[in-house]
Parts: sequence; C-alpha cells; structure tokens
Amino acid sequence: MMKKTRVFLALLSGMLLCVVTLAQKPVVDIDQSRHANLYDAQRHVVAASEAVVRAQNDNKEDLGGHAEKARQLLVQVNQELKAAAAAANAATQKKK
Repeated sequence: MMKKTRVFLALLSGMLLCVVTLAQKPVVDIDQSRHANLYDAQRHVVAASEAVVRAQNDNKEDLGGHAEKARQLLVQVNQELKAAAAAANAATQKKK
C-alpha cells in the first residue's frame, strides 16, 4: 500500500511540475538600463516563444511535442537570464 502511495505522489508531483512549466511564458523583466545585453537576449527569447506559439496554432499543435519542449526550454532560458542579471546586481552591491 505504501509503495502505491509513493508512486501516486511521484506521478502527481511530476504532473504538477509540467502544469506549472506549461503555464509559464517568458517575459521581459530585466532592467534595460543596467543590463542592456541581457535585456536584448530576453526580448529575443520572448519573441521566439511567441513564434513557437504561432507555429503551434498554425499546425494545430501537431508538431510531435517538439514545439512544446522548445517553449519549456525557452522558459528555462528566460529564468537563467533573469538569474544572471540578479547575480550581476549582487556582485555590484558587494563592490560598494
């Protein structure tokens, strides 16, 4: 009985993670005046994500799951860019 419960909880956790990832979309939230290059990169990530959504709509989402995987990766890229900006901000604060 315990094994079934653990398996169920693992599956439920995995599904929740997928739903959270799918619900996200990249946004531009880096300060352009502080991190112009990261800001530009983030703008391109948002544009790429929007293009993938258009491709999914045009193809009725029949892209073998690859477009959705690409969107998930773009969400991760966006998070890493934001983390890079935060790290740069922290490093700047240390120097003061």
